Order: sequence, then structure tokens, then C-alpha cells
Amino acid sequence: MIRLYNVLSEFWYLSNPEETKITPEVAKEPELAIPVTEVIETEVDPNLGLNKALDTYRKLIEKNMDNALEPLTEKEQAKLESRITEIQEREIIEKIEEHEIVEIPCEKGKITIGPPTLTRFEKARIMGARALQLSLGAPPFIEIPKNARISLDISMEELEKRVIPITIRRVLPNGDYQNIPIDYFE
Repeated sequence: MIRLYNVLSEFWYLSNPEETKITPEVAKEPELAIPVTEVIETEVDPNLGLNKALDTYRKLIEKNMDNALEPLTEKEQAKLESRITEIQEREIIEKIEEHEIVEIPCEKGKITIGPPTLTRFEKARIMGARALQLSLGAPPFIEIPKNARISLDISMEELEKRVIPITIRRVLPNGDYQNIPIDYFE
């Protein structure tokens, strides 16, 4: 459409259209720049990170001495060098083994993860979930108290009497967990 407009505008504005050569426009493909890569072969120090860390450690120790203006004594220098050689001789762990998640069994009512009582967060989660169930028509596990006005009151009473059939899963940072029945809590 634009091309037709351009051709018509040339005829309109030019005095003699036969004298003007109309050349069709050929779209050129843009030339793509090919990046030039240069391979520079240098030796990479495998302990580069360790050396930087040791240099930083040395500078920190030298600055944190009692008097930063005076250089380290021979005794302090020897102690620093012994620490640095100790750090250099440590084994470098290159691969961390995958940890398989394990359930820690709950033996004889003993809770091994966390406090022996329900935390306030666990209580809130249990009461909220149970109140939702009750409001959606689930049957209560206790007789409804006369002072209960909302489903949250009933769920609190059920939690105090420990009649809700629920287990709490406490998880350690490495993924290990313990499923604790509500009866085991104090």
C-alpha cells in the first residue's frame, strides 16, 4: 500500500513522469556482524579464590591489632603465618553429597524436634483449618458448648480436649522431618 502511494506521489509531483526512471526498491538483507573471538591461553591458578581469601585474612589481622600503626611483632607474625598454613592445608570439598530426606520416628511420645508444646503458629493453623471444616459442615468431635458462638470457639474447645485427629509435621533445615500426633503434646 505504501509503495503504491510512493509511485502515485511521484507521478503527481513530477512535471513529466515519462522522463523519470522508476526503479523498484530491493530490500537488502542486513549484514550480520560476525564476532571475532580470540583464544588467549593462560594458566589459571586453581587456588585463586583461596589466595584472595588468605590475603584478605592477612590484611584484616594486621589492621585489627591493638595498634594499627605499628607492624606486627615477630611472635604475632609467626602466629599469623601458622594460621595461614593451617588454612592452606585444609581439604577442599569439591562435591557435596546429596542428603536423603528421612522421617525421624516418634518413640514413646517423645518429641525430638522443637518444643514439647504446640507453638502459637501450629495452634493457629490447626484452629483455622478446623474452624473452616466446621463452617463447611463437618461434624464436631465434641458436644457444642453453650458459650460457643462461632466455629472458631468450637475448634478451640476441640484443640484443648485433644480430640482432633491430626499430626503435626516438624521439618529440619536439611529436610528431615518428624510427624507428631496431637496427643503427644503437653
